[in-house]
Amino acid sequence: MIQKLSAFLAAASLLLLQSVSVASVDAPPASFSDETKACVACHKKRSLGVVQQWGDSKHYRAKVGCYECHKADAGDVDAFIHEPKKVGANKPISIIVSPKDCSNCHEKEVEQYTSSHHSQGGRIIGSLDNLLADVVEGNRAMVTEAFPQGVSAAVVNGCWQCHGSRVEVLEDGSLDPATWPNSGIGRINPDGSRGSCSACHSRHKFSVAQARQPENCGKCHMGPDHPQIEIYTESKHGIAYQANKDKMNMDRSKWIPGEDYDAAPTCATCHMSATANQEVNHDVGMRISWNNRPAISVRPETTDAKMGLPGAHVDWETRRDSMKDVCTSCHGDSFVENFYVQYDGQIELYNNKFGFPGLALYNAAKPLLKRPYKFANHLDFVWFEIWHHEGRRSRHGASMMGPDWTQWHGNYEVGKHFYGTYIPELEELIEENLHCSTPEKRAAAENLKAILDQVLNDEFVVIDVQSGEEKFSTGHLWFNGKMNKDDAERRMEEREEFIKRYGGKTDK
Repeated sequence: MIQKLSAFLAAASLLLLQSVSVASVDAPPASFSDETKACVACHKKRSLGVVQQWGDSKHYRAKVGCYECHKADAGDVDAFIHEPKKVGANKPISIIVSPKDCSNCHEKEVEQYTSSHHSQGGRIIGSLDNLLADVVEGNRAMVTEAFPQGVSAAVVNGCWQCHGSRVEVLEDGSLDPATWPNSGIGRINPDGSRGSCSACHSRHKFSVAQARQPENCGKCHMGPDHPQIEIYTESKHGIAYQANKDKMNMDRSKWIPGEDYDAAPTCATCHMSATANQEVNHDVGMRISWNNRPAISVRPETTDAKMGLPGAHVDWETRRDSMKDVCTSCHGDSFVENFYVQYDGQIELYNNKFGFPGLALYNAAKPLLKRPYKFANHLDFVWFEIWHHEGRRSRHGASMMGPDWTQWHGNYEVGKHFYGTYIPELEELIEENLHCSTPEKRAAAENLKAILDQVLNDEFVVIDVQSGEEKFSTGHLWFNGKMNKDDAERRMEEREEFIKRYGGKTDK
């Protein structure tokens, strides 16, 4: 009877892991394996903390131990014999536990994760961001066995630790120090799989409560270019979370907003966790209706298609409905609908006033730049920060209801640098090259001048991302003192009304 109860509890413990689907594993072990017992006996002396963390995990209660996760086939590129003289430990293992390994029990979760942008994080290796750390900020002074010609320490310690890198295995089976340790979300593992489950489910406890904490996401989603954790902290959601941490029931297996907690949402609540109508989903893009990463916001299915991800077949309306389902756990329909009107308005404002025109101007200016290399000119940095830092902050701030980030860290910075730095530098380029003796330079200057004139006089045609309709870039006329008379009069009326209501004076 006791044996049957033990087997039942082990099975129940496995099922408590979120949405487990067992494909390669038919049933949980009845007891700890000899290999795991040998691991534990040794690591109690060498790294007791690891054993204690594992002892608090659901893996422990399901009799899933060290060997079950770290076992390897002899032919695996990163396999090695650890402590060959130890009883029960003379079998090949690997240091890295990859998503492929986790899929032995968590098949569904790994399939979702592999379909997400998270798993593609390693693609940064070929991006502008990595060029900055590799060339502009870095050098080749860090030499390792896998990188005999050197690698940039800025890349190793910065980019790769969040985005991931290819983990290089050396001839003796050890891992190159430039690529390990690494828990980057898009890490390319020796077995060919992408990602790192421990990026969110920190080893060796793999606590679901920790994965649900907003700070867990803040390791990567923070800073000047994507300050989600800072925006969340400012928002009403973040304020409610801080005030009610003890009421969040983070460690519950079933964690449904409105049922198991109602104090506040976390990142996981909105982007991954179950609702009364949805299961947990490890593809964090399935509830996002705008991709605000590029210079111009686009619909997420567009970028999924470019990456060859299955999300290419899931339109933004479907994803938005999934997010609305989360929102209505606590908010009424009108609240949710009105929020999206506000959010879409901010995206359209940024795209049409700054995104489309700014990108067109930058492309037109390239032939006139002194140095034909990215980030070798001041204008490269100006435009990069307008969209990559400030423009993202304005858009991300609106998406998460963080008004200060939307305005002062976002829209204000975009406007200040667009009008105060970007346009003046473009005008200088035009002036320097408009009468140049080189025909190509002169033609490029004329083209840039024509586009700038169109932008500043509201004749620049943009395509509305949401409707696909042609629109004119609006809002720049004031810069040339050409504000529409009706708009100017309306602005004066609003100012006078403000003074009557509050007294005193205000700036025009």
